[in-house]
Amino acid sequence: MIMLDTHALLWWTLYPRKLSRKASEACERIIYEGALISSISIWEIGIKIKKGKLDIGKSLEEYVERLKKLRTLEIAAVDENIWMRNLSLDWDHPDPADRTIVATAELKELSIVTKDQLITNYYPHVIW
Repeated sequence: MIMLDTHALLWWTLYPRKLSRKASEACERIIYEGALISSISIWEIGIKIKKGKLDIGKSLEEYVERLKKLRTLEIAAVDENIWMRNLSLDWDHPDPADRTIVATAELKELSIVTKDQLITNYYPHVIW
């Protein structure tokens, strides 16, 4: 199982050509090995849509319903354990979504599919 950063989720589901070769190969294995996303990614996508910075060609509600139908994709709720890990990260990064994704990956012991250099510099288990 792997964890998808928000942009990796969007690219995997909507724009797969944007994924690197390694990221694409990891995403191809989702059907067999599964993947996890943080529910904060849904929030992050919604904020970008609301601000006019992102158009996914459908409503956020429709997109989330499609995600929920993918049997090998799990949407992890952000619980108190994840928030506590988020707060304890020794990482000077103010983005709550990135911090939550990293905290979730750490707690679940998963690699993260991400192009984000700040995550790559902090978290040692990145696929890109």
